[in-house]
Amino acid sequence: MTYRNFTVETDTDGIALVTWDMPDRSMNVFTEEAMDELEKIIDQVKGDGSIKGAVITSGKESFSGGADLNMLKGMLELFHKEKARDHDKAIKLLFDGAGRMSWLWRKLETSGKPWVSAINGTCMGGAFELSLACHGRVAADSDKVKMALPEVKVGIFPGAGGTQRVPRLANTQEALQMLTSGKSLTPQKAKAMGLIHEIAAPDKLIEAAKAMIKNGLKPVAPWDEKGFKIPGGPVYSVAGANLWPPAIAILRRETYGNYPAATAIMKCVYEGLLVPFETALRIEQRYFTEILQSTQAAMMIRSLFVSLQELNKGARRPAGVPATKFTKIGVLGAGFMGAGIAYVTAQAGIPVVLLDRDQPTAERGKAHSETLISEQIKKGRAKPEDKERLLSFIKPTADYADLAGCELVIEAVFEDSEVKKDATKRVDAVLDPFAVLASNTSTIPISSLAKNSARPENFIGIHFFSPVDRMMLVEVILGKKTSERALAVALDYARAIRKTPIVVNDTRGFYVNRCVLRYMSEAFQMLIEGVPAAMIENAAKMAGMPVGPLALTDEIAIDLAQKIMKQTIRDAGEKAVDKDQFTLINTMVDKHGRFGRKNGKGFYDYPPKPAKKKLWPGLKDLYPQRDPDQIDVEELKQRFLYVIALEAARVMEEGIVTDPREADVGSILAFGFAPYTGGALSYIDGIGENEFVRRARELQKKYGAQFKSPKLIIDMAEKGETFYQRFDPYAKARAKEAA
Repeated sequence: MTYRNFTVETDTDGIALVTWDMPDRSMNVFTEEAMDELEKIIDQVKGDGSIKGAVITSGKESFSGGADLNMLKGMLELFHKEKARDHDKAIKLLFDGAGRMSWLWRKLETSGKPWVSAINGTCMGGAFELSLACHGRVAADSDKVKMALPEVKVGIFPGAGGTQRVPRLANTQEALQMLTSGKSLTPQKAKAMGLIHEIAAPDKLIEAAKAMIKNGLKPVAPWDEKGFKIPGGPVYSVAGANLWPPAIAILRRETYGNYPAATAIMKCVYEGLLVPFETALRIEQRYFTEILQSTQAAMMIRSLFVSLQELNKGARRPAGVPATKFTKIGVLGAGFMGAGIAYVTAQAGIPVVLLDRDQPTAERGKAHSETLISEQIKKGRAKPEDKERLLSFIKPTADYADLAGCELVIEAVFEDSEVKKDATKRVDAVLDPFAVLASNTSTIPISSLAKNSARPENFIGIHFFSPVDRMMLVEVILGKKTSERALAVALDYARAIRKTPIVVNDTRGFYVNRCVLRYMSEAFQMLIEGVPAAMIENAAKMAGMPVGPLALTDEIAIDLAQKIMKQTIRDAGEKAVDKDQFTLINTMVDKHGRFGRKNGKGFYDYPPKPAKKKLWPGLKDLYPQRDPDQIDVEELKQRFLYVIALEAARVMEEGIVTDPREADVGSILAFGFAPYTGGALSYIDGIGENEFVRRARELQKKYGAQFKSPKLIIDMAEKGETFYQRFDPYAKARAKEAA
């Protein structure tokens, strides 16, 4: 038989080699067609008496990325359409669809012939669940091999047997940690956990897999044999009693109940280990069906999988502009940000000129890269030879002439318009005519900076976030005269350094900082109201924010917040800044000398390590403290999420951001806006515009104009629209297809 996505070759020993190599795809993924073909192959292996067993591997560098979530998206769309006509039928369709992969792997597992998975690269999600259903598992000894069940990161969970096979192969505690975190495993870690059997040299992988079958591999899973014992011990045992209560408490502490999929994983494992294996699979299937219907799953799949992939692949890149292959990039300013930009550029294998006012300062900037790569080596994430290679790409200099030949220069000098003006003119003098000059400014409008350049059409903003090596987002800011070619170059660069770009039109604070400032401002307001600082920080974390607003202000620097407020007053008048909040910040900086983490004193005190930071006790003396028992924590949580979401809506209304995918992905990647919501705009869509406007009005009456709904949301509520309907990112593509 011939297949489109697989080849089957049987050797003289009767072992079938099933090679998965999907045409027109860079990575194998499970589609309906791929699963249909695999089912036929399972039947072929089972029914052919001359075949003794089968090895499944990939013909690509990676084994598989798992299930195509676009297929899942289509299944959910069908469910919602059918639900309007027949609710019970819709649930049955979803239940059957949710179990398709699970029961296919079970069919392979009970086929009576031994199967071995030969894992030669990334093996994620449903592909790793397929491997776990095989009777033998061999992984290549390579840094490229990573195994994981990462579904929880996009709001679902391993629903093809993952929650049942992992805790039957590994210690229960390790299994729970793996399943609820979605973290990747190296071959060594997977073997130590008992999830794979062997590690082989890459060129001996297939040979090792076939040897398992030749050596008499049993075609029976351990849990299908009589007398099977759970590695971590039964649920109702001393080991279980010591594990489950703290495990549930830790999950609650880490997620605050915001992630239904993580909770469902705990339930699947707990309940599944109490019953026979096939009953356990049915339990998993029921929970998976339930989670698929949750708002969190719908929003997280859309933003953290579909939209994220689309933006990374250049969804906003202008069509028809040739791709830029970078041979030399300049970074102007070797301070913390500039040095970080040089590091990620060199990490991408692009030669970079790191320029500062004198050679010693530029050398210190390069030393920052040496420190970062050394830390990676210590953690086992890089090899010693990687250090030499990376540093060879960075040329520190004080001579502007060294920037000649750069396709792109990124200015990351001090946040002062006069300093940036001088730097721009000096760079302009040596750049090639078609080179692009980008500013890493976080507050100054790009159009005003572009006036300093003789070629404003080649001037653009590329706003990085700190620390550059860890933050995955960049804001690409368009000035009034920025050309499509300059935009394409900036997006090509973002892709080269593996950052996710969002395209933003010019305004003070752009998109991310406007939202972040609202987050911090609401915390200042709560302090003034007398809400205890600990409640403010904890409420924000309970709402799903990774860092409390006071801790975030310390990281950014309180004196910087003061400078921003003063600049805003100069530019927009005194009414543009809340006078009570301005007084609070002035008191912290001018009276108490508390600048933030940088001087060890902010809203928190920062004692010498290993002691941990703690809230400054003096905060409670700044304002009369309210009784914590009289404060509505749920309302505090809502205030944080609403004030950010409303600012994101204003940015859309003003045309600063025009694509809801960018608003959502940007809010999550830049400052961690409650990922379970799918992002700032998806949070509104998930609640429903009508309900959101109603609640915002209540908050406005109690707390002020920051909760006033923009006309855009009110109009959408009246028309029954969502952001993804009003600003449909796929409308142009559909119109083009229709034409």
